[in-house]
Amino acid sequence: MKFRKGLLPGAILLIGVATGPAILHLNEAVPAFLASPAFADSSTTPEAPQDSHAETYRLLTLFGSIFDLVRANYVEPVSDRDLITNALNGMLSGLDPHSSYMTEKQYADMRVQTTGKFGGLGLEVQGLQGHIRVVSPIDGTPAWKAGIKPGDYIVAIDGHNIDGSPLNDAVEKMRGKPGSEITLTIIREKEPKPLIKKMKREIIHIEVVKSALYGKTGYIRISQFDEETSAQLRKAYAQLVKEAGGKLDGLVLDLRNNPGGLLDQAVDVSSAFIKSGEIVSTRARHPKDSRRWDAQGDDMTGNMPIVVLINGGTASAAEIVSGALQDHQRAVILGTKSFGKGSVQTVMPIPGNGAVRLTTARYYTPSGRSIQGLGITPDVEVRESREDPGFSIREADLAHYISNKGGNKTNAAARTDLPPLAKNIPDQPPENWPEFSYDKPKTDFQLQEALRLVRSMAGVAAPDPVAELPPVKAAPAEKKTPAAVH
Repeated sequence: MKFRKGLLPGAILLIGVATGPAILHLNEAVPAFLASPAFADSSTTPEAPQDSHAETYRLLTLFGSIFDLVRANYVEPVSDRDLITNALNGMLSGLDPHSSYMTEKQYADMRVQTTGKFGGLGLEVQGLQGHIRVVSPIDGTPAWKAGIKPGDYIVAIDGHNIDGSPLNDAVEKMRGKPGSEITLTIIREKEPKPLIKKMKREIIHIEVVKSALYGKTGYIRISQFDEETSAQLRKAYAQLVKEAGGKLDGLVLDLRNNPGGLLDQAVDVSSAFIKSGEIVSTRARHPKDSRRWDAQGDDMTGNMPIVVLINGGTASAAEIVSGALQDHQRAVILGTKSFGKGSVQTVMPIPGNGAVRLTTARYYTPSGRSIQGLGITPDVEVRESREDPGFSIREADLAHYISNKGGNKTNAAARTDLPPLAKNIPDQPPENWPEFSYDKPKTDFQLQEALRLVRSMAGVAAPDPVAELPPVKAAPAEKKTPAAVH
């Protein structure tokens, strides 16, 4: 069978809404079990449960009985297709958070997003215990412009409550004609009242790579890994070098809130900074299906100092890049712990009936670490804000999440190449730091400290952004009320 290797942020739907980060192998051939005229005998697999054929047929008879009972007695008529689709979803989602059944339309929508072009709001979301939680808004989209943040919960659409609704139902309600208006009601931690976000749906082309020049220091943000990411990265880097007059002091690579993307792109991006050696490996149930990917690059930067920004929204392919650069000690990782998505899914098309997405392996960083449920710990921990509670939901908090097995569960080796400044970088902004705004880089404390650190690594002036702040105003002294004379 031919496989297209991919790391995608979940079951992608046309409006750009996903069910959370997931690593995928896209199998473009018909699965063998579908081509066979009869069910394969799973008892021949050594690791498979040794259920007898009689027990299997008894359970299938039970399924048929319940199917007939629901079809005949449910309060409203329901189609056979809906019942079977629900049963398939239940069977797969009960295994782990990332296995699922996709209808033909959902499968088509997933393939659309890998091109970087789709319609909608630009949200990555997941279903969590009956709630719709935002994984990440995509840069430049209506959701991003409206100020929707990772960790927000969508509780109503156009004034109609959706809390407790299936994820697919909520997604269908968010779909609509480009240019049409939609209002989302958001619940956000530490906000006393629900937030109302009004947007217009758009046909979205994701700008997956953005860049900026700060003095002689380059900045490149990758929002996700689609078919164009590697080429856009190299193009952006070349443009930065040109703008800097032929040479950069250092580079900040921003992977915050990046939910993942295509595996070949994650390998190519890593290879742009690593000359040789392992990038990532996968270990499947069957050893013959395990794989390893090595760097095939030339380090386009010439061993330039690099700082990588991550946070709790950094998942999947973004964690592979972060882990590879950290294990090779090619970059310093700054920010907060990543999401911890370390399992691999295989998407198997079912002609005319969508596709099955099934967890088939775990992946490991070059040092053999499995980040499944653990995430990548930054070399330098820096929070976005003093009030930032961090990402309260990670892979290990999801129902039925896959356990961490078979790898080195320790953190990356202690860095011996960090400049002295690394020990003095504060883990959160000072009290008088300006409120963070997406479109104001000077308010981004993590970015400002990353620029400071990478400049220090390059041996150039690294001014402290805190020193540029206005002095803290002293609190007015309390007026003492004279004591009354009786």
